[in-house]
Amino acid sequence: MDAVALLVRDALGSFDGYDLRFFDDPADMRAELLRLDAEVGLARLVAGFAWPWVSKSDKGAFDITVDRLALRWNATDKDWINAPGSVLEVGSIHTVQGYDLNYAGVIIGPDLRYDEASARIVVDRANYHDKKGKENNPKLGRQVTDDDLLTYITNIYAVLLTRGMRGTFVYVCDPALREHLRPFFSANSGKAG
Repeated sequence: MDAVALLVRDALGSFDGYDLRFFDDPADMRAELLRLDAEVGLARLVAGFAWPWVSKSDKGAFDITVDRLALRWNATDKDWINAPGSVLEVGSIHTVQGYDLNYAGVIIGPDLRYDEASARIVVDRANYHDKKGKENNPKLGRQVTDDDLLTYITNIYAVLLTRGMRGTFVYVCDPALREHLRPFFSANSGKAG
């Protein structure tokens, strides 16, 4: 079993009474989170840093486009969870670490792919946009390998996958990775789509 599959299984643990859902459409996942936020509060979308943060300098721009859904990263990094409008944005590891949500919708971005030829999950460096996370530092003798980056990114997803206290919803961008991870979700998990 590869690292991400183990991560999904171990991070979410037992599913008894827990609302675990695997979505094929991110717009459906977002709609369900909006409904739950209106009902119980603290339902947020989060994602790996798989898209550049263009709205930081262009407030009208969208950062994340997944299928027919266009979204913006968090407008603030200070107490983003409770900020007005945060339910309409996407948080990152930097905005949710240490917070508990009622429901977390996790977008596993194109920074992770499933390579069918090698039958393993791999990093797509071109789609990982946290420059500090993949930066080599020759002065310190630090060379970030793909395996190092895979460990780093899966640790980020481990944090994101464990933010929801009542439920976690998951959408996976890479179609091959989506199909690889699908069996790790319970058949009665409320899978949409």
